[in-house]
Amino acid sequence: MRCPFCSHMEDRVVDSRASREGRAVRRRRECLECGRRYTTYEYIEERPLRVVKRNGEIAQYDRRKLLTSIEVAAAKRPIGAADIDAIVEEIERELDRSDDTDIPSGRLGEMVMARLKSRDHIAYVRFASVYRNFQDLTEFYEEIRELDEKSARSAMRRYQEELPLGAAAGREAERGAE
Repeated sequence: MRCPFCSHMEDRVVDSRASREGRAVRRRRECLECGRRYTTYEYIEERPLRVVKRNGEIAQYDRRKLLTSIEVAAAKRPIGAADIDAIVEEIERELDRSDDTDIPSGRLGEMVMARLKSRDHIAYVRFASVYRNFQDLTEFYEEIRELDEKSARSAMRRYQEELPLGAAAGREAERGAE
């Protein structure tokens, strides 16, 4: 491995461990020439994923682009770098399980939005506004209104008391009153 600092070709591995949920090996290396340390990652060569854009153009899947788009949507929100990395990992695992090598960009966007929606509504709306190309405030309003209604329904279900049903329940209520 070539040292990124002095370009020397010999090094020693100081530490190795599994990374990215076992999909990579992280190696800490030390250059035998300059003594500086650096990290490398070893991956299994997987089938190449390609993204089919809306206009039909095909591009190689780029993890960094996906990370960056989520980071922009989550800027100044309570979603940390580890959370963003976890979102990308979830998406990549789902893509790995599918047999498709060509993924429509729309499917990728929907996968991101589904995960952001469950974590942070503001980051979700930011991502959706770019992804869905909102043209006016009405589209923003509709998206926010839908989120608000879902949150209200979820809160109602969470705080709603379940009542026992049937004759046995009536008897239990009577016993409790005694």
